[in-house]
Amino acid sequence: MVKKFENHLHKNFPFLKDKKIVIACSGGLDSMVLADLLIKLHYGVALAHCNFSLRGSESDGDEVFVNKYGEDKQLKVHTKRFDTHAYAETHKISIQLAARELRYRWFEKLLNDFQYDYLLTAHHLDDDIETFMINLSRGTGLRGLTGIPMQNQKILRPLLDFSRAEIHEYAVKNNVIWREDSTNKNTDYMRNNLRHTVIPALKKVTPEFLQNFQTTRKNLQAAEMLLNDYLQHVVQKVFTRKGTALHLHIPTLKALPNYRELMYELLSEYQFTEWNDVKNLIDTQTGKIVYSRTHQLLKNRDELILSERKPYEAEVYVLSEKGISHPITIVVEEVKAVEVTDKWTIFVDKDKIVFPLKLSRWKEGDFFYPFGMKGKKKLSKFFKDEKLSLNEKKAVWILHDNEKIIWVVGYRPDNRVRVTEDTTEVLKIKAAI
Repeated sequence: MVKKFENHLHKNFPFLKDKKIVIACSGGLDSMVLADLLIKLHYGVALAHCNFSLRGSESDGDEVFVNKYGEDKQLKVHTKRFDTHAYAETHKISIQLAARELRYRWFEKLLNDFQYDYLLTAHHLDDDIETFMINLSRGTGLRGLTGIPMQNQKILRPLLDFSRAEIHEYAVKNNVIWREDSTNKNTDYMRNNLRHTVIPALKKVTPEFLQNFQTTRKNLQAAEMLLNDYLQHVVQKVFTRKGTALHLHIPTLKALPNYRELMYELLSEYQFTEWNDVKNLIDTQTGKIVYSRTHQLLKNRDELILSERKPYEAEVYVLSEKGISHPITIVVEEVKAVEVTDKWTIFVDKDKIVFPLKLSRWKEGDFFYPFGMKGKKKLSKFFKDEKLSLNEKKAVWILHDNEKIIWVVGYRPDNRVRVTEDTTEVLKIKAAI
């Protein structure tokens, strides 16, 4: 396998020799074989080990093992411990996705901080088949069926053409030591079920399954290259950049064949998941918005406007006694009496407010008592009465305390905090957006 691997590197990664390399090393079979092969071929390598704190003492044992291996081989070892459960809970994502995000974020930092030229992972052919089948089972486009990329910028996967059986055989013959991850045997996980049940059955039925998969993967990758060439042509026709937003011209898109399918290919990188809603934007009314985790898509007449979601949209900001300067400016000061007001300035009774004041976006179900009106009103009804568009509603800020809304900023203060004849202390609150 050493010679085969060396030829593979010369053919597909000729630029790798004499580069500064770090290997993502879990301590498992695949990464230990990758390290052994590269050391035998006299590549200069370091190791990077993630401890996700998911398996207690077993995770800690993996970290000790990798450190000991690095010490024995006189290799630099980087280790990082993560609280993966906490990260997953905070970001409302699965443990698997949390581990992936933490891992690759740290890898990027390592590459930058230590000026490594490339980071190598030990993904192999069987991993690629598992990923293909997971994507297939969940529903995907062509891109999801082309497999794990052999190179993604500075991340390389030089074992992708080698099977798990080849790697295991090499490890046994060459006395490569590794750690077993006990969770790999748990078939409750889809990937493990595919690995231990489905794929072995396919190999038994079709002995050439691995070779046939490689052929299929190459054919799909070639088809993706053709699709990407066409998409570049389409992007130039339908998109116009205005500032930080992309404007998609609907009539131009609709003039193209299969335009609804094109929408998926044009927008898939922006993490949308509700694809029926995305496609229906084409024929819906102006003002309709679809959100992804990172972006929003707004229907505006004959355009779809794609822009990033601002990170503060779901945040709550606490004001100091004098106000706040981000995400908008609000100045709070005591005055002797009510002065001239405008849409950006209100006067309130200080004794009717519970400090600290807070600033956030409005949410469905919020209500207040509009100044100058009797009774309470839901914000959604108030906005409808004000004839605000969906985009205008989304931009509204709410000033509140722990008990109540004080001001729908730029629109109306709450009647409960108004200045009366009994008011002894007056606060002037002024906003600037």
